[in-house]
This record gives sequence, C-alpha cells and structure tokens, in this order.
Amino acid sequence: MGFFTKSATGGGLAPLSKERIKATLDAREANYGEDNDGDIGGYWDGHLFYFFVTGRDGEYFQVRARWNRVIPMSEWWKMLDLINQWNTEKFWPKCYARQEKNNPEDPEPTVIGVYTEHNVDYEHGLTDEQLDQHLACAIATSGSFFDFLDEHYPEEAARAKAEYEKE
Repeated sequence: MGFFTKSATGGGLAPLSKERIKATLDAREANYGEDNDGDIGGYWDGHLFYFFVTGRDGEYFQVRARWNRVIPMSEWWKMLDLINQWNTEKFWPKCYARQEKNNPEDPEPTVIGVYTEHNVDYEHGLTDEQLDQHLACAIATSGSFFDFLDEHYPEEAARAKAEYEKE
C-alpha cells in the first residue's frame, strides 16, 4: 500500500487543507478570494469557481464551477440533452443543471443554472503536484464544457462575455 502513503520522494503525503489550496493558487498567480464562510473562490473567463475541502476529516477536494450565462427555463430540455451528451462522452467534469430564480422576488424558477464538479478523495494525503494537477484539470475541463455550451448558445455567451469584459 506504499502507493497511497508515500510520495515520489519517499516522504509521507501531506493532508489536504485550504492553506495548501491557496498556496497552489498563489503559485499559479491566480486571482481568488475567500467568502464569509471561508470558502475559496475566483473567476476564470467570467465563470465562478469554488474550491471546497469537505468530508468528516477534510479528505475530499471538490472544485465546483457555475457557467456564467442566463438561460431561460424554456431551454430546460435542450440543456439537459446537452449535459447528458457531455456526461456520456467525457470523463470530467460532472455536469448538472438546476432550476433557479433570476430574481429572488420571482415566484417560480426563471433561469437554468449550469454547474460542473470535479471531486477527488485524498484520505491518505497528496503531493503538491497532485493538488496542482487537480486544480488544472478541474478548471480546464470545466472551461471546455462551458465552451461547448457557448457553441450552442452563442448570443448568451457574447452578452455575458461583453459584461465580464466591462468589469
């Protein structure tokens, strides 16, 4: 079982932590922050990404991202078909949609929220290289999925990109 308990250099693997995530993001010169709950997040190409440490012992690393587009509920079935196509053909990331309110005062959901997740169990610890690989994989594959959706919703993509570039 040495594969799970030793790094390539022979030392023990270090546990997952928010500090290590921030150090990895710093090494990539990423622009990120922490919210009031201490969750780490940032924007890549206008899409919001969060980096969570979860599990009873903080052993699970989850990268979750939201596609930054406003898609009406009338597109629900088309969106589910696109997500199913991606999930059938690709390993990563896991993708899903949620019915959401665009305005808290709306009585019913009015838009589709589309998300990605990439989860890994690091119960036995991990190297800095593994953490960097996980971040890179989650961001890149989520970006690929978001580009895939943009191809199907070019007007919404152009509108969102114009807004993002203004900021």
